[in-house]
Amino acid sequence: MPKVLKGYLWFLTVYSVLTGLYFWLDPGGIPAKYIGTPADPASFFSKEQLDKSHMYRTLGNWLYFMSIPWNWGIYLLLLSAGWASGWRDRWTGEGRKAWLALPVYMFLISAAGFLLYLPLSVTGYALSKHFGISVQPVTGWLRDKAVSFGIEYVTMLVVAAAAFFVIRKGGRWWLKLWLLSVPFTLFMMYIQPVVIDPLYNTYTELQDRKLEKDILDLAAKAGIPAERVYEVDMSEKTNALNAYVNGIGGSLRIVLWDTTLGRLDKPEILTVMAHEMGHYVKHHLEWSALGAVVSSFFLLAAGAWLLKKAIGRWGGDWGIRGPGDMAALPLMLLLISLMSVAAAPFSNAVSRHAEAQADTYAMKLYGKDHVSSAVSLHQKLAVSSLSDVNPPLLVKLFRSTHPSTLERIVDALSYGQTGKKE
Repeated sequence: MPKVLKGYLWFLTVYSVLTGLYFWLDPGGIPAKYIGTPADPASFFSKEQLDKSHMYRTLGNWLYFMSIPWNWGIYLLLLSAGWASGWRDRWTGEGRKAWLALPVYMFLISAAGFLLYLPLSVTGYALSKHFGISVQPVTGWLRDKAVSFGIEYVTMLVVAAAAFFVIRKGGRWWLKLWLLSVPFTLFMMYIQPVVIDPLYNTYTELQDRKLEKDILDLAAKAGIPAERVYEVDMSEKTNALNAYVNGIGGSLRIVLWDTTLGRLDKPEILTVMAHEMGHYVKHHLEWSALGAVVSSFFLLAAGAWLLKKAIGRWGGDWGIRGPGDMAALPLMLLLISLMSVAAAPFSNAVSRHAEAQADTYAMKLYGKDHVSSAVSLHQKLAVSSLSDVNPPLLVKLFRSTHPSTLERIVDALSYGQTGKKE
């Protein structure tokens, strides 16, 4: 076994034990001053739900944090076992059609990654199913996985074809790739709600016309040029609740899960919508696009430097001939994953700030009289997904894109009393 894989297996073993202990021994709970208040999970979770929530979040968090080095291991295996270079040699050899090499190579890399990650995917699905979050049958789950594989393969093929073409031209290839990534990022944001999302679920116009009118009236009050509200049939897959606004320009959509429509009352639904409208009014979608563009500049600049160093150190062992070699693809994916994890605390902090801004906007738009709706909304959201009301530090840093349920309830109560968040 290559030394790099031996070292990785030792790391994975120690890492899995330490993270397991961290989440298992975490007592959870909330600060004493919130016990007995509406922010106390004991006031809106049943005893059985509290026990299930603790077990679900413990296992779920451990699985999430295990998935990170598991991905790294897949890339290392492709490189150190010689699969990446071997597949390149086979499909670029004499008698092979040049135009077919990259699509076949990409399929082999994507399929290997999909299959090697499948144990964690199955475990996550089984965990969600066991605790009653997911209600999706295996056939539907497999279909969604197949759709995801197809979308990711096509997207990666387009990106890889452009990347290798530019890299082989030499010069400051990372800067050229960044310039190409700008229109591509905006294009993907535009087509997400109108092309990609409908591949997974059925979107229809909101059937409750009275509710739609109330939502559109709220949108008009917020200055949002929306003409339709959509509902999506998520009840076939999950018991969780959600709503969102996404897209840019003409692809803008206001979307409600049918689970949300069925289990929240009208004031709670309008509170959700006011929050999502806050994202639009605060230009969070545009800021998100700008953030993706700016961060990709630094990611590509750092990635180019790291790629050069890594190839210089391990390229010979892994059969990589240079940055423009197809066999370098798993190394590129590994470096992207490493940098993404390193940047996660910052990007998550930015996301939590945006979500808190949207919460505040919703309370201002909808008024103090509806603070009780905001409180009950966050309570129901927490119960529906058995979420941790006050997650541990590692989860907040590396996983939490929203303020905790505790923070959101406390802020709503504070706003109701003073007109300001705590």
